[in-house]
Amino acid sequence: MRSIRVKKSVNQLIFAAGVLAVWEALALAKIWPPYLFPTPQGVAQSLYEGFKDHSLWIGIGVSLRRVVIGYAISVVLGILLGMVLASNRFLEDTLGRVILSLQSLPSACWVPIALLWFGLSETAIIFVTITGSLLAVTQSTKAGFDNVPRILSMAGRNLGAKGPQMFWHVLLPASLPYLLDGLRQGWAFAWRSLITGEMIYISLGLGQLLMTGRDLNDINLVVAVMALIALLGYIVDGVVFRKLDASVRHKWGMAATASS
Repeated sequence: MRSIRVKKSVNQLIFAAGVLAVWEALALAKIWPPYLFPTPQGVAQSLYEGFKDHSLWIGIGVSLRRVVIGYAISVVLGILLGMVLASNRFLEDTLGRVILSLQSLPSACWVPIALLWFGLSETAIIFVTITGSLLAVTQSTKAGFDNVPRILSMAGRNLGAKGPQMFWHVLLPASLPYLLDGLRQGWAFAWRSLITGEMIYISLGLGQLLMTGRDLNDINLVVAVMALIALLGYIVDGVVFRKLDASVRHKWGMAATASS
């Protein structure tokens, strides 16, 4: 297992080095002017200066606070809504269809509504974050409860489980694979929606730093913030969700997924 992890890390380092080499070669070829295609050194310099003057630290802190609030709300509401849809056929055939249709909307579509309802405010940004994550969590929760094998419910009832016991000891463990995937997808959607929301108006946050780079025609800053956003998303997924997935699956005796 250790050798597999080492080999995986080596492969990732080789791939990253290859990407940087190709990037540097394209920059030196000057196929595009420097103000349209940055160099790795220019992006690294923007990152250094951003962390040095604390603008990136502030942006990271503000963005993470917003996404945690929005994501937490969407998880609570999404799990509750998913459970209700799974347990009520009428709501599944009506409200469930609406939710399925709304899931195809990009998060940017919610920006005009957020502005009309909440104005240029923090609440508008969090609203866009919630809408981006809520539907994914709802659908995965519903799918999890819908796909619980009927024999498990029957066995639970035969053993005397009902109400909260049935939920905690039968339904929840059986639906966990879907629920965990939904939480993971919900985080990714919340993170992307947050950046969209932060581009609404001038405020602290990584999304606004992207807009600042655009306004200043600073391609180095734009790419640097994009790389930072991608890196933070990857770190949170690896540190939080992969470990949570492995821990929960070990506790409930489930096989690990290939993505873990």
